[in-house]
Amino acid sequence: SPLSRHHTHSHAHPQSCYDEGKRVAETMMCAYRDQNDVSIRIARIFNTFGPRMHPNDGRVVSNFIIQSLQNKDITIYGDGSNTRSFQYVDDLVNGLVKLMNGGCDTPINIGNPDEYTIKDFATK
Repeated sequence: SPLSRHHTHSHAHPQSCYDEGKRVAETMMCAYRDQNDVSIRIARIFNTFGPRMHPNDGRVVSNFIIQSLQNKDITIYGDGSNTRSFQYVDDLVNGLVKLMNGGCDTPINIGNPDEYTIKDFATK
């Protein structure tokens, strides 16, 4: 069965490499901060869309746009119940600027707090 975005599987699970990679990068940033007494920022960027997206990047937004422009059926993998949150690139940039100008050195999520199923996103 498909895993939700809030999965709790083992770090050795085949689908855990993305999460583990982020965890390692964040840990390395914190260790560098502590060792060198420098200021860091850690952004956890959610799904972002906007101008200049590469049409073949494999992301759901660009896939849906390209398929729509080509009058093709929208492809939904699985049953469409997976959820995602989407943010416009301008909102991401604003969030990054606020993060950089702030004093927080722990991981910060930058994205839209509202999640939608892929099926709902495809039909709206």
